Amino acid sequence: MVTICVDVMGSDKDPSELIEGVAQALEADGDLKVLVAGAPGVVEPFCAQHDRAEALPCTEVITMSEHPANAVRRKKDASVVRAAGAVRAGDADGMFSAGSTGAVLTAGTFGVGRIKGIKRPALSLPFPGKGDHMTVFLDMGANADVKPEVMVQFAQMGRAYAEVALGVKDARVGLLCNGSEETKGSEMALAYHEALAAGDCGFAGNAEGTDILGDSFDVIVADGFTGNVALKSIEGTGKFVLGRLKASMGESFLNKVGLALLKKSLKSMSAELSGDEYGGAILLGLKAPVVKGHGSTSARAVCQGTLAAARAVRGDLCGKIARACGADA
Repeated sequence: MVTICVDVMGSDKDPSELIEGVAQALEADGDLKVLVAGAPGVVEPFCAQHDRAEALPCTEVITMSEHPANAVRRKKDASVVRAAGAVRAGDADGMFSAGSTGAVLTAGTFGVGRIKGIKRPALSLPFPGKGDHMTVFLDMGANADVKPEVMVQFAQMGRAYAEVALGVKDARVGLLCNGSEETKGSEMALAYHEALAAGDCGFAGNAEGTDILGDSFDVIVADGFTGNVALKSIEGTGKFVLGRLKASMGESFLNKVGLALLKKSLKSMSAELSGDEYGGAILLGLKAPVVKGHGSTSARAVCQGTLAAARAVRGDLCGKIARACGADA
């Protein structure tokens, strides 16, 4: 039985929303156990009513406004810190948290620990594309600046994740750039291209921004600065389009009817772009799966994130990453 530790504190939502997500995950997966980290008054009553849930009472919470590294060092009994500690101690096989991104990255990196030989962990998320195609995208903000050899590791980690999460073997890897030609890009992009072309990582050439939601590549890599800008641009575009469509409802009766008919599809598209269908982003390169959900997460996203962490454990994601990178798990 796989055990996932779920941090139900520190997000923008009331802990009850996250607790509901844990309940959904337990119902969906009969071979799942959840260690629930949070305030005693929140986690203990819930766990008393569920056979496969165990409480991890915590007295502290790291808020979105706190400095992540300082808070992780200072608040030893914070839910996200205790969750990472439970994974490191072997009490859980992986974790999910919708708390502060910086706190999850810090607690995960130093609490769970990196796979030996992995230089930098990276945040990754599968994006929907043409037809049923999905593209694994990383890094989405964990590392603003990386060296060319780190980009090769990103590609290798992304390929391992594509195999476990999407069932794609021998994934085609693209480098996010401002043109498909190998001569395009800044000096750093050219250095990335050279390293990827020489590395054993399935490199298939440069990818443009439009390829993230396309079907030309199975994995697209970028440094965390570029990746985060691209991610926020996609999210912003989605919100803009949905906002304009909602505003047009009042323009005519036909518009209102048309949008009503499209409501389900639009909701599905929004969830895919936000990562809710996968529960959030996964931090690749650690000794155990760590899934980071949105601060404004939903119960469904918590459920999906918990199940995603369990799938990563069962699929030996960390072992595959270690072998792909020539590292030690």
